[in-house]
Amino acid sequence: MTNNLKNAFARLRRDEEGATLVEYGIALGLAVTLGAGALLTLSGDVGETMGKASGALEKIEEPADEPTS
Repeated sequence: MTNNLKNAFARLRRDEEGATLVEYGIALGLAVTLGAGALLTLSGDVGETMGKASGALEKIEEPADEPTS
């Protein structure tokens, strides 16, 4: 069993396509991590801004109905 694993790892080290795949995997993981971090950072600001907008809309009075003659 361990001999099979050693052979598989040896093949991966010699295989150039395997290295490219690993590089893409690392780049994808980094992009996902940075994206998630940006979303978490901005979520507080967006929530605060939406709360302010909601409060401003609640302060606006609805126009009174026009009297009918």
